Amino acid sequence: MTTQSQSTRRWLALAVIAAAQFMVIMDTSIIGIALPEMQAELGFTPGNLTWVFNAYVIAFGGLLLLGGRLSDLLGARRVFGAGWLVLAVGSVIAGAAGSVGVELAGRAIQGAGSALIAPSALTLLMVLFGGTPQELTKALAVYGAAAPAGGTAGVFLGGVITEYVSWPWVFYINIPIAVLALIAVPLLMPAAPARKGSVDIAGSVTVTAGLAAAVYAIVQAPEVGWKSGQTWGVLAVAAALLVGFVAIQSRRGEPLMRLSIFRAPNLAAANFAQFALAAAWVPMWFFLNLYLQQVLGYSAFPSGAALLPMTTLIMLGMVVLAPKAMQRFGAEPMIVTGLVVLGLGLGIMSLVRPTGNFWVDVLPASLVAAGGMSLAFIPSLGTAISAARPEEGGLASGIVNVSYQVGSALGLAAMTAVAAAFGAGEIDDPAALTDGYSAAFLGAGLLALAGAGIAAATLRSPAEDKTPARV
Repeated sequence: MTTQSQSTRRWLALAVIAAAQFMVIMDTSIIGIALPEMQAELGFTPGNLTWVFNAYVIAFGGLLLLGGRLSDLLGARRVFGAGWLVLAVGSVIAGAAGSVGVELAGRAIQGAGSALIAPSALTLLMVLFGGTPQELTKALAVYGAAAPAGGTAGVFLGGVITEYVSWPWVFYINIPIAVLALIAVPLLMPAAPARKGSVDIAGSVTVTAGLAAAVYAIVQAPEVGWKSGQTWGVLAVAAALLVGFVAIQSRRGEPLMRLSIFRAPNLAAANFAQFALAAAWVPMWFFLNLYLQQVLGYSAFPSGAALLPMTTLIMLGMVVLAPKAMQRFGAEPMIVTGLVVLGLGLGIMSLVRPTGNFWVDVLPASLVAAGGMSLAFIPSLGTAISAARPEEGGLASGIVNVSYQVGSALGLAAMTAVAAAFGAGEIDDPAALTDGYSAAFLGAGLLALAGAGIAAATLRSPAEDKTPARV
């Protein structure tokens, strides 16, 4: 194979990897517009309708570490392909469901497939581009830009499919993409031999159950109350399971997660930066959608269009600006600066008015916030992955995905509680809704600024290597 054809094959492989990130994020946003029709047809109650979203998130977050470990043991290509197959099966079940139970089972299976896809995709990216620092930064930029594209595409496609086709197709749309990915995997992805080792069953069960319980408690807390016995009881169970997981890992010869991995320079700090980014960004995206629709009166399609400038800036920032800035400034300044700019954008967004408009109240603040996200996301992601040993790439990918997902769930749950406390529960009162959303934007901004402070205190720039490969 010529050098040119090898290069073309690698970048085609990156396109499939980016498509995986696109799909994983799209599956969390595409269902929003379809929920009312699903409720009417399948018999969901208002209280359990949120489980169409939660079943996916809990399975995804709970199984990520196991997916990363399997990627290291069985080979990232095998696990990546298996993940697409599981996602396709879950999509068929979710689309064909005729009852609440079957629908939730399909969504959970989709989440399990995504938990296999996400860490193995990042591992494959590192295998393909890790040897060339400049190309690695570009590849991570393309991968990172796929996330906001997937989120916005989900809003668009969910609205279009629900209005002009039918709600099952928000799931069926995954199937042809999964088929194409399964065809591409053996043709484009590098093979990795299986390594000797065992799967830590006890560790897998405890960490999966612990993470699932934690996410369950977080996503249910806004509905049942943060002070309720259910919330704190489930959090106590989650804490006990995670403590048990740590104890198991400290005693096993081949643990699911080597605890000393966190001694790698900057790994823990970069994961916290990803946590802070998600805890600030996801609530902003969620409440901005609500402000556009419930206060400004936008329908689903115009609401999705209003997110396009922000999405476009993020994609351009990650693909064009971030790689150049990484080469010039290094990772640490970009992570800290990005979190500060994100916090500033959210602070500006907290000034939204009940009689506002897109051009004054939404566009400027959303572009500032998008600029901050585009600055910080790629450096923190690259740092979290490249800090680990090469043979633990799947584990490092699983950890950083867990950090982002838990940050998303915790940030959204906390800001939902803030919004409700400041009036967002009054669905027929634009002024009260605006007060609640404003408080949520401000709270998310403070989370970003706190993340910037912790990142500045904990991140270190290695004196011996300031290239993007060791960001």
